Amino acid sequence: MPSRTFRAETPLEALVLEHALLLARQLQQAADAARDGHVLAAVEAAALPAGRELTRKAVESALQAQAAAAEKKGRRAAAAPAAASSPTLRGTPSAPS
Repeated sequence: MPSRTFRAETPLEALVLEHALLLARQLQQAADAARDGHVLAAVEAAALPAGRELTRKAVESALQAQAAAAEKKGRRAAAAPAAASSPTLRGTPSAPS
């Protein structure tokens, strides 16, 4: 198979590409090592946890990038919410129950 070149435009894309290639290699190894009649089970056993880990890392990276961008910008200016008013006047003790 001819080699291909992929270009990642963001750190998230680079992470996903690297882990997807690793996952593909792990699946191929699992398929090659499996006994006849057990290939599907072996590949599924390798794919599920590795796929979950790939997804977890991609989500984590996306959220970290978004948080870093938000911190760089700073918080948006907004009015603070008003304090909830009390049914009794301040300084006036409430009636005993």
